[in-house]
Amino acid sequence: MEGTKQSWPKMFYPPIAAEIQDHEGLVSLELQDGAVYQGYSFGAKKSVAGELVFQTGMVGYPESITDPSYRGQILVITFPLVGNYGVPSRETMDDLLKDLPAHFEASQIHIAGLVTASYAGEEFSHYLATSSLGTWLKEQGIPAIYGVDTRALTKRIRNEGSMLGRLLMQKENLTNGTANGHVNGITTPESSKDWRSSFEAIEWVNPNAQNLVADGKSQHIFGPVIGLTYHSINTKTQIVFPTFVECSNASVW
Repeated sequence: MEGTKQSWPKMFYPPIAAEIQDHEGLVSLELQDGAVYQGYSFGAKKSVAGELVFQTGMVGYPESITDPSYRGQILVITFPLVGNYGVPSRETMDDLLKDLPAHFEASQIHIAGLVTASYAGEEFSHYLATSSLGTWLKEQGIPAIYGVDTRALTKRIRNEGSMLGRLLMQKENLTNGTANGHVNGITTPESSKDWRSSFEAIEWVNPNAQNLVADGKSQHIFGPVIGLTYHSINTKTQIVFPTFVECSNASVW
């Protein structure tokens, strides 16, 4: 125990849930402190790195993953039901503001990757839903993993503090069967020391060291210094903002 922080062992954690759809490959979530959580892919098949952050809301994953404040971060959702009400139309515009999407905080997904405990797959149900969450993530090129004990992971982040993470995809030639001591790529006690041989390798990325403003389009805008999501614009159209600045070279998404 160091101060108020809990001392965590460096360990491997296999998936906590059964696979619910056709095998799309294993994913290893590697933390900067050496811990590795494994799960199943349900997004784009690519490896990414970024800062790990968590969200404890019970609903609102379409809004959360399009929130620009999560730009470049790997988002951990602690609520156990994810994907159960699908994703609404990306083409539907707000009735009042016309040119802004009705159901999202921005025109694109801003997170680098998504981590969940479970995933509803194609069994979603909502009168506004037009596709599954996994389909939308693949459209936008965002990797995602389910089968992770997100509550234990959140406790780890809370106690250790902000840390970087990497979502590492299973190599294509190992997505089925048994190879190199791995059964379908899942780490076993015998194979935990050489798990890296079955997964892609990428460098660590710290979004806090990047110029995220430069990633957007350069435009002349007028808005509050705190920044805006589409929801903020939508709900405060009739309200006078207390502080405004004029930005001649700002970024919008």
